[in-house]
Amino acid sequence: MNRYKYLLAFTLPLSVALSLEWGDRRAFFAVLYGFVLLPFFELLLPVSSRPLPQIEERGLESDRLYDGMLWLMVPIQYGLLLFFCFRISSEGMSPIVGLALISAFGLACGVIGINVAHELGHRKSRFERVLARALLATSLNWQFYVEHNRGHHRNVGTPGDTETSMLNESLYRFWIRAIRDSFLGAWMRDRNEMILGIAVEFFLMAAIYSAFGGRALAGFVGSALFGVLLLQSVNYIEHYGLTRKRLTSGGYEQVMAHHSWNSSHMLSRAMLFELSRHSDHHANVTRKYQILRHLEESPQMPVGYPSMIILALIPPLWFKVMNPRVLASQASHSLPL
Repeated sequence: MNRYKYLLAFTLPLSVALSLEWGDRRAFFAVLYGFVLLPFFELLLPVSSRPLPQIEERGLESDRLYDGMLWLMVPIQYGLLLFFCFRISSEGMSPIVGLALISAFGLACGVIGINVAHELGHRKSRFERVLARALLATSLNWQFYVEHNRGHHRNVGTPGDTETSMLNESLYRFWIRAIRDSFLGAWMRDRNEMILGIAVEFFLMAAIYSAFGGRALAGFVGSALFGVLLLQSVNYIEHYGLTRKRLTSGGYEQVMAHHSWNSSHMLSRAMLFELSRHSDHHANVTRKYQILRHLEESPQMPVGYPSMIILALIPPLWFKVMNPRVLASQASHSLPL
């Protein structure tokens, strides 16, 4: 069962495809599936923190099935993009249906176009890093490849990190800061890579406009923005309020498990290729998703990712639930706030 649980991740592009196929108000189904049905069922399922035996871990790491699942997401994402452009370019579509289609493909931009790209972008294989860039182009978020790998993993938990949310910083304020600073940070870190990315994204947008028209292009940009906001919402919940101690030498302490929020809720784990086991990801950047571990020393999210994002959309409620947990985590590791 462990080998095939990640097939659940393919139910999300299926929900997007169904939304695009219906092409009416039922197109909101993908968003309802991701943020209503999945959180509901996740609340009913137990949290899974069972450690893998070392011999089983070695077998999982070398099993190419897990790589193939990620690779398959690339043609699926581009197929959804073509289907979306065809649907959104239809004449006579009402604004509400257009919004439904944009949100459906926007969900694919965030979960496939960015999340799967995140996993592939950490791989050593040049082929997989090319696939990561190809996916990021579908969400107009090429800068993530630069800023996340070279900035976030180095600066996480410090004021200089564009992807770490600070205590009492609302999600909406974080969106503005993170989107602006991640683009500027990536441009400063690798100008050549950013020029390439902008060129690829411009070519993709020009191709969409040429083949499907201005309505499709506007819809694509809207979906990409939806995906980026989804990404930044995930960044927000993954590191909220967790800071690294400043050393007398002027640097910061080593990145530890307690600098990321962890979640071992079963559906989030399977649907997002273990993104929710974020503490181990930061501790072991090149560890493949299928062998990421539950770390007891990391602070634990009270619910899975979809529910946490919904909670973050209501800042007073978010602060009420999460601030005491931040205080407890920081106090347990003797860190000043």
